[in-house]
Amino acid sequence: MPDIIIFEDDDQLRDSLVVLIGSSNSNDYRVTAHYGNAIDAATIIRCYKPDVVIMDINMPGKTGIQAVREIKEARPETFIIMYTMFENDENLFDSLCAGANGYILKKTSPFKLFEAIGDVMQGGAPMSPTIARRVLQSFEMRSSGQLYHLTAREKEILQLLVKGYSIKIIADELKISFDTVRTHLKNIYPKLHVNCGKEAIAKVLREKII
Repeated sequence: MPDIIIFEDDDQLRDSLVVLIGSSNSNDYRVTAHYGNAIDAATIIRCYKPDVVIMDINMPGKTGIQAVREIKEARPETFIIMYTMFENDENLFDSLCAGANGYILKKTSPFKLFEAIGDVMQGGAPMSPTIARRVLQSFEMRSSGQLYHLTAREKEILQLLVKGYSIKIIADELKISFDTVRTHLKNIYPKLHVNCGKEAIAKVLREKII
C-alpha cells in the first residue's frame, strides 16, 4: 500500500485531504503523516520513506519549493505533487525544476488530486487542466523543437507527457505499444539534454519547445 505524507498549513484542508485519501474503498493509499509546515521535510522523508508527498507552496518557515529540493536530495525516488492555489508560470517552473512530479491547483476538484496520485506512480506528470492549457499555450508562442531535431512522433509524445499523461495512457492515445513509447522517451531525453520526464517538461516550459 503506497504511503503518503501531506505538507499543508491550512488545518481544515489538511484534515480533509487525510479523510479523502484514506477513504478509498479499496484502501489504495495510506496517509502515514501530515504536517502544517515543511521546515523538517528532509528529516521526515528519511524517517518515513513515503512513496508520494503532497506539498503546498506557501507555508510558514520554508516554502514548498524549497522543501521539494531538500526532499529530492534526501530521497529522489519519492514522488512529489504540488497542491497549490498558485498558477503563475514562475511557481510552476520553479516547482518542476526543484523536482516536483505533478502540479495540481486547489481550485480543481479534490478528486483530481486523488487521480494524480495514481498517475504519478505510473510515471505520469499530472497537472490541473488550466495548468496544462498554460503549457500548451506556451507551445504556440515560440517553437524551438527543430533545434533539438525532434521527430513528429517525438513531439506528439512530448506534448502528451507535458499534459500529464502516463506512459500507458500515451501508448493508448497514440495506439502504439508501451515499449515503443519508452523507446521514444529514451531518444527524446538525450536530444533535450535531460535525464527524465520532469526535466523534459521543465525544459519545454522554459524554452517553449514544440
